[in-house]
Formats: sequence, structure tokens, C-alpha cells
Amino acid sequence: MKTPMITVVTPTYNRRHTLVRLWHSLCTQSSQLTFEWLLVDDGSTDDTTKWFEQIHKPSHIKTRYLKQANQGKHVAINSAAGFASGQWIFIVDSDDALTPDAIETLTRDITNSESDSTRVGLCYRKTHFDGSLVGKATTALEPLYLKPNEAGSLFQGDLAYVFKKSALSQNPFPVIANEKFVPELFIWNKIADNGDILYFPQKSIYLCEYLADGYSANFSIMLKHNPRGFSLFYCDQIRRLKPGVSWVKTLLRCAQCQLYAWIKS
Repeated sequence: MKTPMITVVTPTYNRRHTLVRLWHSLCTQSSQLTFEWLLVDDGSTDDTTKWFEQIHKPSHIKTRYLKQANQGKHVAINSAAGFASGQWIFIVDSDDALTPDAIETLTRDITNSESDSTRVGLCYRKTHFDGSLVGKATTALEPLYLKPNEAGSLFQGDLAYVFKKSALSQNPFPVIANEKFVPELFIWNKIADNGDILYFPQKSIYLCEYLADGYSANFSIMLKHNPRGFSLFYCDQIRRLKPGVSWVKTLLRCAQCQLYAWIKS
């Protein structure tokens, strides 16, 4: 099989029950020749391995499986950056799915980016499974270059990022002893320091659901259990944000992280 242009990376931990939906969305892509699916199992104890073996052998899609000890999604992304065959990496969570034209859209936009050596990422909108937009609608119609912080302020919701493999490899997530989470925006900002990210304000290629056991629903618990990882992010944000309400809130979060880290030590 030809080397894929895109590696869809899915970090997973005990999500066998939601992977079926994601798998179905991959199998029904309008374009299936330019991608592979890399499932990074972060130490699952359910039957994820058995299920993957069942769908892998008869699949017409290139599928790969990597299992590691439970270390957190950020370490799974690090592992994927070193293991992926594609030159572009699209991170899709195990409880989410893709629109039928997602890979076709990416293939076209990546091909159009080949002449731009400074472009390290592409970014699209997300929608809920009921069709409603994640975040805020915008009047911007044409693609635009933004920094991740600027995009967060404009769209006010989670976004679907696709990065060059080299950009992720050169900006790995820090691995912190006894912690299993580092906010992704910490690395997305670092990637954008060294290249351009093109945002598509009207195009969604990603379907999502926020589960009760997910990161978004358990922010306070995540913060207490991973204070050093969050501290890296908030301290970095302090130097990136302009003085104002958001800057003060970030400063307070940073102080909160330092307190939790001290209590945990």
C-alpha cells in the first residue's frame, strides 16, 4: 500500500464501546486512499485489543495498533508522532467521529499547502452529533492565519487541528512523573511559534460528544491531579496574553497550580 499522506491518530483508554462509531466513520470516508488509522492504546484493560484484531484483518483501510503503559493522552500523542507513517497527523478522540468528507477535505487542503513551507498546521471547526456548532459562529468566510490563542478567542470552542508530523515531533509534550495530562494548547502554541496555521472558519470535519468521564467534564479533578502539567500551560499563557481580565485569571490559575503541586509533593 502506498505511504499515506495522513495518519488519523486516536489515543484511547477503555473506550472500546465508543471506538465502533469512530471506526464506522473512517470506513465511510469519501476518500480512503490517503490515510491510515493509528490506534494508540494507553493501557486499556477492556477488550480494545481483541476488538482491534477483529476489525484489522478484513479492513480495506490501513490500520495500525500501538499499546503503551497508561501514561496519558499527551504521551500517546508523543508516541504517535514517532510511529505514524503519514506526514500529517490528525488527532481524533476515541469518543468522536469524522464527517464523511473529512479525509477528502484534508487531502485537498494539504495538497494546496505543499508550496508553502511555513505552513505547519490546518484547523477546522467541530460540530456536535446533533449538527450544532461547537463554539461561536463567525462571519469570516475565507481561510485565515491565526495563532491558537487568537483562534480560541474568535471561535470560543474546541477546534480540529491537523499538524505536520515534523512539527509534533519537534515539539513533544513534556512527560511529568506521577501526572497524566498536559493541556494540548501548550504545545499547539509552541508549534505556531515556528510556523503558520491556516484556519477554516466555516468548515467542520469533526463530530464530537462530551462524555461524563471526559476531560472537559472533570476539569477541577484534572487540575488537582496534574498541577505541574497545567502550571506549564498557565505560566506560558501569562507571557502570551495581554494584561486584562483573562491575564489576571490565568495568573490566579497558575498560583492555584503551584499550590496543588506543593500539596501533592
